[in-house]
Amino acid sequence: MSCTYEKLSSNKAKLSFTVSAEEFDAAVAKAYKKNVSRINIPGFRRGKAPRHVIEMHYGKGVFYEDALDDLFPDLYQAAVKENELEPVDRPELDVEQMEAGKELKFSVEVFVRPDVTLGDYKNIQATREVSEVTDDDVNAEIERARERNARFIDITDRPAKLDDEVNIDYAGFDGDVQFEGGTAQGHNLVLGSGQFIPGFEDQLIGAEVGSEVDVNVTFPEDYHEKSLAGHPVVFKVKVNSIKEKELPALDEDFANDMSFDTLDEYKADVRAKLEKDAQTKADNAFENDVIEKAVECCEVDIPDAMINGEIDDMMRDMEMRLRYQGLKIEDYCMYTGQTVEQMREMYREQAVSRVKGQLVLEAIRKAENIEATDEEVDAEIAKVAEERKKSLEDYKAQMSESSLNYFKNMTVMQKVVSFLKDNAKPEEKAE
Repeated sequence: MSCTYEKLSSNKAKLSFTVSAEEFDAAVAKAYKKNVSRINIPGFRRGKAPRHVIEMHYGKGVFYEDALDDLFPDLYQAAVKENELEPVDRPELDVEQMEAGKELKFSVEVFVRPDVTLGDYKNIQATREVSEVTDDDVNAEIERARERNARFIDITDRPAKLDDEVNIDYAGFDGDVQFEGGTAQGHNLVLGSGQFIPGFEDQLIGAEVGSEVDVNVTFPEDYHEKSLAGHPVVFKVKVNSIKEKELPALDEDFANDMSFDTLDEYKADVRAKLEKDAQTKADNAFENDVIEKAVECCEVDIPDAMINGEIDDMMRDMEMRLRYQGLKIEDYCMYTGQTVEQMREMYREQAVSRVKGQLVLEAIRKAENIEATDEEVDAEIAKVAEERKKSLEDYKAQMSESSLNYFKNMTVMQKVVSFLKDNAKPEEKAE
């Protein structure tokens, strides 16, 4: 057997095979032995018909396809390995000669992991913007903490107002018909939260405990339940209770509850955390900008198979997230009015960006000969092991080879990104 390799483009290769007549005839004989038991020829017991009789009955090439199918996998994989190819799609087979007593000649064309034309990735101009933390930012964060620690107090001497929590029973009617999914008992609703259809919560402002209110609203035109979309309906609502939100006073006691001795200490800690978050946000934005610009300055012709494969992965992630919420992809499509194909197309641009990013970073790794040491990989694994409350040794002992390769690849890619950031030209800018 001989094989020649031809590079057709940056992402496509051609492999041409020649198999000796002896090897091909042996494969045909093997195909005969494999299939003879399933062939019924008149005048012969099933499975006992001679090869030449079967060939006379069904044609000389009756076993050729099976012989090629038997030869092809090993020949193809050996050629891929010898020429260091990384196929990303199924090969297209073209048979040029297939006859008894003659050499078998065929070729395949296959899309492979594409070449990347690298740009000037070592001199990237990127801006690092650090947001200044103001007194207003600190006060807003403290107000959010007060909101999280608020308590609700029962109110009986006044009607409901904005920001109150009301406990209600309700039933929805489309005309005289009570519609499915529009009924609940003992539901807690904060007025002004926007939890219900626009206009619903506004009509409960002013209601008193024990009162019954007819709430008239119209479902949005794009409502997921088509039978109700755009319909005016009425909800018959009973107010069971009203609770008022009470924020804790901003004093030393509140600081104590937040684990600080004084209010000034608490405010200083809030500011320090916000400033650290601002630095982290700036670092992440700078890193993303550097990667994006490194990818932009490079060129690569990505095969459709790689893009579609990435879309497949993204769709699987989407389906998994929906399952956690108790939904099927078909239900989600119904609610959003999309088809699966429309969702796939929606992901295409992001998939192209992801695949190109992976290819460019890998090309830079090869160009700069960046590798990860065992110690660096172990350091990354140790972080996860610590989260799982296990020793590094115990955690590694349970890891599969694919998991270990994941950590190796992740560590190398982190080093590539660090290399790009170290060689970038950052411009500090206060926001």
